[in-house]
Amino acid sequence: MENILPWLALKSVPGIGNLLFKRLVERFSTPESVFQAKQSDLSQVDGMTQRLADTIRRYRAPDWIHAELDLADRKGYRIITFSDADYPALLREIPDPPPYLYACGDIRRPSHCIAMVGSRNATDYGVQTTLRLSRDLAAQGITVVSGMARGIDTAAHRGALACQGMTVAVLGSGLERIYPAENRKLFHEIARHGAVISEFPLHAEPEAHHFPMRNRIISGMSLGTVIVEATRRSGSLITARLAAEQNREVFAVPGSINSFKSTGTHTLIKQGAKLVEHARDVMEEFPQFSMPAERAKIDPGKPGGVSPPTLPDLEQEVYEALDCYPMHIDALAVKTGMAAGKLAGILLNLELKGVVLHSPGNMFSLKH
Repeated sequence: MENILPWLALKSVPGIGNLLFKRLVERFSTPESVFQAKQSDLSQVDGMTQRLADTIRRYRAPDWIHAELDLADRKGYRIITFSDADYPALLREIPDPPPYLYACGDIRRPSHCIAMVGSRNATDYGVQTTLRLSRDLAAQGITVVSGMARGIDTAAHRGALACQGMTVAVLGSGLERIYPAENRKLFHEIARHGAVISEFPLHAEPEAHHFPMRNRIISGMSLGTVIVEATRRSGSLITARLAAEQNREVFAVPGSINSFKSTGTHTLIKQGAKLVEHARDVMEEFPQFSMPAERAKIDPGKPGGVSPPTLPDLEQEVYEALDCYPMHIDALAVKTGMAAGKLAGILLNLELKGVVLHSPGNMFSLKH
């Protein structure tokens, strides 16, 4: 088994970031060889100073690294280095790949990956659309990658898990600092059906500057990134920019033109991101994805793209009056001309059938 300690030791040397680490390993093959190299040879590496070369020559692994390795072993976490066969192949191609990844779960299993990210304060439309898209992608054997944040990220993981599909969560904290805390159960569900990974030490806190770093891994290990609901200043747009810089595909799900939560995704579409309505909009961009033999019939009149269920006449009338954006029951009563009491009963039936979503404030929308 590969000796992990020199990898952690080299990364802990003050002044060595991911770019310089990669150059050193490319030049000397292994971290052990870096520590054994002559100062004159180290100085020939681009970005190396005489002072840093001298530090490397004299450096000794701090005690916390031994404690880190011991904890990882006790908890069953893997540390996957850049030279490991299980390191995500696409991630190796980005300019500044992490030298190693901490992993909880089986990172050997994921094959083709698609990232899905978006707003932490997502609408019901955004959550339901994400659940559908991620479920449909995962059902075709695609691994859904996201950041396990609230909102769209959580929905992306849950959609994949709903069909027993593969999903990978990339954290902006250490594996021993699950963030957000309410996703602790989700953390373990993902680890059973894929992996939770991080480049940060096990006890690293979810600091603000960690998340842009995390985002480059999400996009870097994926063939493409789907953005669902993003404002103009959303962190998800950082992921989209990183994906474009990494020469990966960028996709965006459109929303209401009246919703500020979709201004970022609409800007991406204007800039050339592919508009996504269905999983096949993503899959058709990649020849390595086999398209499903039977596609859902398209109903242009309804958001979500699938044909509506067979319903009794009155239920069908209410179904046709709803769309993906929540509508108050009073507005729906005006639209359908039905009495509020009668309408409430029909909505309850539709909710029990799983086709309508009831949101706080007596708001109703289609569930996809």
